Amino acid sequence: MAETVLVVDDSVSMRQLVAFSLKEAGYDVVSAVHGKEALEIIDGTRVDIVITDLNMPEMNGIEFIKQLRGRSEYKVTPIVMLMTEAQESKKQEGRKAGASGWIVKPFTPQQLVKAVKEFTR
Repeated sequence: MAETVLVVDDSVSMRQLVAFSLKEAGYDVVSAVHGKEALEIIDGTRVDIVITDLNMPEMNGIEFIKQLRGRSEYKVTPIVMLMTEAQESKKQEGRKAGASGWIVKPFTPQQLVKAVKEFTR
């Protein structure tokens, strides 16, 4: 059975890029526009890894990670943050909230798949 990746990003093009790249690599992908929608999705869908943007409407990536980590079934699930080079200070905040790692934008599909494999295999 393929592992399921939850992609949380308010950018349609970024969600499409990530979903396409991961589906090509054999992953199942579910998507959300922001943290609130992502929390609703995981109420009915078990995911193996989460990739989340930092800046989103409704609920940002840091708050989403905190809420996800508050759920016992997601205490150890890998959570990867998408961020730009300029958000270096947010890495510490993300780590403190419970992020497992980062992917710096822009990235290639190969870099994305490699990072996801590191957390899921």
